[in-house]
Amino acid sequence: MRFTVTEADTALAVGSGSLPVLGTPRLLAWCEAATCAAVEDELAEGQTSVGTRVELEHLAATAVGGTVEVTARQVYADGRLRRYAVAAREVGPDDRPGRLVGSGEVTRVVVDAARFMARISG
Repeated sequence: MRFTVTEADTALAVGSGSLPVLGTPRLLAWCEAATCAAVEDELAEGQTSVGTRVELEHLAATAVGGTVEVTARQVYADGRLRRYAVAAREVGPDDRPGRLVGSGEVTRVVVDAARFMARISG
């Protein structure tokens, strides 16, 4: 998945710092979005996945206007549990992946959406 950093994505805008560069919470959201897309084809009717654990290193700043490509690769599956290695790289002017912006691992669990919501609705 590709994303372009906007003012709304900055640390200043999301409350995680004072600089106008890609904020870690937004990078994390993009990594989770990539894992949602990766698991989507495995889901049956009425199923979804929920994030349960995240480990993320934000390694380099990205300025507003920069493009970031986020990938998610499944590294473990057991029943409903899925674990993904995630990587975010800047995209260079030649449309090739550049420096590593962030990397880590996201764990998701496949759930029945209606049952999940019924449990938390009270």
